[in-house]
Amino acid sequence: MSNKTDCNVLITTFANKFKSMLVDTHTHIYLKEFNHDRHQVIGRAVESGVGKMFLPNIDSSTYDAVVQLSNAYRNIIFPMAGLHPTSVKDDYRRQLDEVCKQLETGRFSAVGEVGIDLYWDTTYKAQQQEAFAFQIQQAIDMNLPLVVHMRNSFDEVWEVLNHFAGNTLSLVLHCFSGTVQQALMAVDKGYYLGIGGVLTYKKSQLREVVKAVPLHNLLLETDAPYLAPVPYRGKRNEPAYLHYIAKELAMLKETSVEEVERITTHNALLFFKQ
Repeated sequence: MSNKTDCNVLITTFANKFKSMLVDTHTHIYLKEFNHDRHQVIGRAVESGVGKMFLPNIDSSTYDAVVQLSNAYRNIIFPMAGLHPTSVKDDYRRQLDEVCKQLETGRFSAVGEVGIDLYWDTTYKAQQQEAFAFQIQQAIDMNLPLVVHMRNSFDEVWEVLNHFAGNTLSLVLHCFSGTVQQALMAVDKGYYLGIGGVLTYKKSQLREVVKAVPLHNLLLETDAPYLAPVPYRGKRNEPAYLHYIAKELAMLKETSVEEVERITTHNALLFFKQ
């Protein structure tokens, strides 16, 4: 059976079987970790009720993979365009030119993932801030949502965002790892928080964060192949595991999994303008 036929079978299966769905708002299933079983991974996601998956870009080396996969699985997989902060190096301005060229094609659902990461290295902090601000302006100019990577950098991210106060900007703080106070600051601005497998880790402060934040400000994500939820912690993550996150969120919010699914899916479709 050809890959094209397989894709059509998946789409038909989803359309016929699921009246509701989960949305994985952040997954890197185009990476090499999935080269040997990517189609099966997507099939398991669809079978588990994940009806849409959104692919954040990393840099100029990943556009082809992101676009090809989204073209192969139209209406299920959707691409983003952006420069990841850990890819901000000496050539960052050339990389930003490529972001512009990609966005001009009109085929991307969001600008992402972008932001500031000071966990491993602070050498390019100023360049990361410049690249982040540039891509925020791109999102504003093109009326696209913004997917923000923020690691050891809440204050720096917040400072850049404050320069755009007064602009209409829809954004999610991907893989949120801040405090309850920081989460409430984001919610007060109308931002979304991306909630992934870390929620299932028993000592994670994210558990207290989600208790304090309305479901209407949360998006579900896997960040696959990274940060797999319990019971797969330490192994390769994949979109089919999203329901473990939904289940944990439902428990912490003292509501049903169906309610978590309904609200977070609504949030995702609203965010990505689906």
